[in-house]
Amino acid sequence: MSDAPGQRADGSPPVALILFGATGDLTRRKLIPAIYSLYVQGLLPDRFRVVAVARSERSDEAYRKEAFDAVKSHATAVPVSVAAWDTFASNLRYVQSSLTSAEDLDGLSRCLADIRADLGTAPSCLFYFATPPGSFAPLAELLAASGIVRRPEQLAAEAGVWHRVIIEKPFGRDLSSARELNARLRAVLDESQIYRIDHYLGKETVQNILVLRFANRLFELLWNHLYVDHVQITVAETLGLEGRGRYFDHSGILRDMIQNHLLQILTLVAMEPPASLDADSIRDEKVKVLRSIRLPMPHEIVRAQYGAGRIGADDVPAYADEDGIAPESRTDTYTAMRLYVDNWRWAGVPFYVRAGKRLARRLTQVVIELRPVPDILFSRLAHCELAPNRITLRIQPNEGVEITMGAKEPGAGIHVAPVRLRFTYESEFGKAIPDAYERLLLNAIAGDASLFARDDEVDAAWAIVTPLIELWDASEQKPATYAAGSWGPPEADALIAASDRRWCNDTGS
Repeated sequence: MSDAPGQRADGSPPVALILFGATGDLTRRKLIPAIYSLYVQGLLPDRFRVVAVARSERSDEAYRKEAFDAVKSHATAVPVSVAAWDTFASNLRYVQSSLTSAEDLDGLSRCLADIRADLGTAPSCLFYFATPPGSFAPLAELLAASGIVRRPEQLAAEAGVWHRVIIEKPFGRDLSSARELNARLRAVLDESQIYRIDHYLGKETVQNILVLRFANRLFELLWNHLYVDHVQITVAETLGLEGRGRYFDHSGILRDMIQNHLLQILTLVAMEPPASLDADSIRDEKVKVLRSIRLPMPHEIVRAQYGAGRIGADDVPAYADEDGIAPESRTDTYTAMRLYVDNWRWAGVPFYVRAGKRLARRLTQVVIELRPVPDILFSRLAHCELAPNRITLRIQPNEGVEITMGAKEPGAGIHVAPVRLRFTYESEFGKAIPDAYERLLLNAIAGDASLFARDDEVDAAWAIVTPLIELWDASEQKPATYAAGSWGPPEADALIAASDRRWCNDTGS
C-alpha cells in the first residue's frame, strides 16, 4: 500500500473514515471528492479505509462507481488517473444500515473488525454525521452503546488510537435544543471528541484573517474603534432552495447562515490576539466576542423574502411560488442587522451583517471601512471627493485581500481618485485553493479543533439569535420583499444609510 499513487509511506497510524449519510448530497458533492483529493496529494495516513454507511442497499462495487462519478463531477481540480482511483477505491467499503437499533450496527461492526484484521491493528476512527440533524444524538448514543464509538478512557489500552465525531450543521434549532443536543452528546462522548463543523472556517481567506491581523503590524494597529468607522459582513447567494425547500422553510436565513457562518466570521474579525494558536486559546477569544455582542433592537433588523425576478438569463419565481412553500410563509430569505460588540476595542463601531438568497451576485466578504481623514487639505478643490479607505477580505469569489486608498490621478492639478491594491490567492500562489472540507477533514484527523466550534461557542451564538427568532415568531409582521436578482430590500439600504453609509457590493472582478 505504501507505494500506491498519492499515499505517504511514513508509517503513520491507520485511520478509518466512517461516513453516515453516504448516499446524500453532501457526501457526493463534498466529502468523497475531498477525501480523494487528500489521497492524491499524499495527505492521508499511509493506511486508511473509508466506510460508507447509508440506508439503501448497494454492493461495494456499485458504491465505488457512484463515488467515481462524484469525484469526476466535483473534484475538477484533481486529476482522476486510473492507477490512483483503483488504489483509492480498493480502500472504500459500503455498509447498508438503517441505524435505528443495535442490530442495525452488526454490519458496521463486522466491517470494522475486518478492517482491523486486515491492518493488523485497530485503526483510529473519524465518524462523520452527514445525516438529518434529528439523528445526531440518537446515532451517537447508538454507536456508544454498541461500543463502536468509545470515550478516550475506554481507548487507553490501545496506544495512539482515537475516536472523533464530526457533527454537521444545523446544531440545534435554538438555544434550548442546542443545549439539549450538547448534553446528550457529552453524555456519551468527551468534548474533545466532538467536532462541530462550519465549512466556512475551512476557507483559505477565513483562515487568513488571523494571519493578516496578527502577523502584520500594518493592519492590527488600525483594528479598533479609533480608526474603524464600521464593518460590513456579507454572505450573498444567487441560488434559491436547490431542493431544500422543506428544510429551509422551517429554518430561514437567520438560522441557516447567520447563526453559524456569519457569526463565526465576525468572531475572527473582532477577537483579541489569542495566547497561542492552539484550539482552545483561539476559541476562548471567539467566545468572548459572542458574549460581548449587544442584542439588536427591532429597528436594527430587516427580514425579507425574495419575489419573482431575473438572475442572469433566467427568470426565477418568488419564494412563495417555489415547490413545497406555502403562499403565506413568513420565512426570511434575507436578513440584515446592525450589531455592536461592547468591549474596549470595538466600542461604538457598528457591524452591519447581511445574508440572503437570490441576490445579484455570489459574494462573501468582510469590509473594514476606516474613519475619514480630516477634510481640510482637499476640501477646497473642485471635483475632489475623498473615498473612504477600505480593507476588504474577499472569501468568495476572487479570494484575496484588497485595500482601497486615495491617489492622485495623472495630469495637471490635483484630482484624488480611489485606487485598489489587490492580492489574490490565484495570482500570488499560482495554484488552486483547496476545498474547505479538505482542510477540515485533515484537521480533524490531526486532532486540531481550532476550526471547529466548541460547546460554549455554539451556546453563545444561539443566545444571540434565539431571542430574535422568538420575537419574530411572536409577531404577525410580514417580511419585506425584494426582487430576485437585486441586492435586497430597500429597508436594508435604509438601515445602513441612516448613518450616512452604504453597502459595498463590489465582487472584485
